[in-house]
Amino acid sequence: MTELVRMMGIDKHFPGVHALKSVQFDLVSGEVHALMGENGAGKSTLMKVMSGIYQPDGGSISVAGKTVTINGPRAAQDLGIGIIHQELALMNDLTVAQNIFIGREPRLRFGRLDEASLNAQAEAIFAAMKVRIDPRAEVRSLSVAKQQMVEIAKALSFKSSILIMDEPTAALNDAETNELFTIIRQLKSEGVGVVYISHKMDEIKRISDRVTVMRDGAYIGTVQAKDTPINTIISMMVGRELEAVHVEIPDLSNAPMALEVKGLNRGRLVRNVSFTLKQGEILGFAGLMGAGRTEVARAIFGADKRESGEILVHGKPTQIRTPKDAVAAGIGYLSEDRKHFGLALGLDLRDNIAMASLPRFGNSFGVIDDAKLGATADGYIKTLSIRTPSARQELRLLSGGNQQKVVIAKWLLRDCDILIFDEPTRGIDVGAKAEIYKLLQSLAAQGKAVIVISAELPEVLRLSHRIAVMCEGRLTGILPGGPATSQEEIMHLATLRTDEPTGAIA
Repeated sequence: MTELVRMMGIDKHFPGVHALKSVQFDLVSGEVHALMGENGAGKSTLMKVMSGIYQPDGGSISVAGKTVTINGPRAAQDLGIGIIHQELALMNDLTVAQNIFIGREPRLRFGRLDEASLNAQAEAIFAAMKVRIDPRAEVRSLSVAKQQMVEIAKALSFKSSILIMDEPTAALNDAETNELFTIIRQLKSEGVGVVYISHKMDEIKRISDRVTVMRDGAYIGTVQAKDTPINTIISMMVGRELEAVHVEIPDLSNAPMALEVKGLNRGRLVRNVSFTLKQGEILGFAGLMGAGRTEVARAIFGADKRESGEILVHGKPTQIRTPKDAVAAGIGYLSEDRKHFGLALGLDLRDNIAMASLPRFGNSFGVIDDAKLGATADGYIKTLSIRTPSARQELRLLSGGNQQKVVIAKWLLRDCDILIFDEPTRGIDVGAKAEIYKLLQSLAAQGKAVIVISAELPEVLRLSHRIAVMCEGRLTGILPGGPATSQEEIMHLATLRTDEPTGAIA
């Protein structure tokens, strides 16, 4: 195997943050090298240095044995380095082929686009990848998995021998993940080196050859994936053994009812959904992608207009037409897409935490009490262990896990009685996950009513007192949480295509 890239002593500073501290990393041909660490460990920053997005403050990079300076993304592409970001950067209104060759389109006389040549070149790349995608199709018509393949094809069109994948399966289901892994294995066989960033331990064991771990911006070590137990990798990531968090089912027989949903309908993904939620309870929502879990949450919160159905909060019928109505009724919703619907990334922590509760910081003239706001934000930073130089730090500079904690702080400050968490740990490392789990259990113990929507069945089983399972817009059953229920039972209900709910509805 040939060494493709070697990074030595890489340093990078941002205002108030030493993001990379003399980090090392190498990649050889025909391997998948996983890069792991908690959010904020420096993984993405290191890869942005490799791909020319950031310039290092110190250290050296060699490609194919030659020391190089990568002063921009185009320089990285010229060196055969391609990166596929977690948030895909495709243009929905253009065709697949136009996206692959944007800015490099073949031209006819008088500058006209040579569509035939463009599509033929795209077809040749897909044929080499053994993928069937119509190069003439608009990108918006493709599934997320197919869009991921287009990004890979785009990188390969630059003759990339080094491919960086940042959380490539975050939005994929199991079948789509298997399809992606088939492509990765083929690329390996052709000598391409893949840097694979993921928080999913099972994926790391399945697809990677070596694992490099980072922590707090520093290099911790590199191990062989097949020979290293998952617990060892986790310990390297967090610097400690993680405390096991197990669900304890409380006795809620006399607990007051917090939320009742009756006959909720909205399109084909919310069809006659009814359930109850008590104070102090964690109700998990499980189901396959497209089952309607998020759509139920959005309809309850007023983010989407429901067609019919009744919502009772603390036993009283409540009209919720907008999110403002939901917040006034004591309901908080943490969206699965926190960057678009939960946060203002250009603002600092203080402003984000106070966003849903600004009136309480204003005086009679509407002027914000800056000292009060700052003290409140500092309190939540300490309580939730948010890693930041200060409350004045711009939110976009925080890791995903710390951003998620800021969203939680926003709704805790609002003092909502009912909290809906949609994919609360998506894109978050194992250490931060354990902290979020403890926080959710603590909220329930304080009497909050909590809904947790998650695509990860172990997460649903680990947290939930009861589990509501959906399939094709219908609630097919509600199961007990804890060891009384298995993943197989959940999957049975999640694939139960029937017009009549089945299971122990409680």
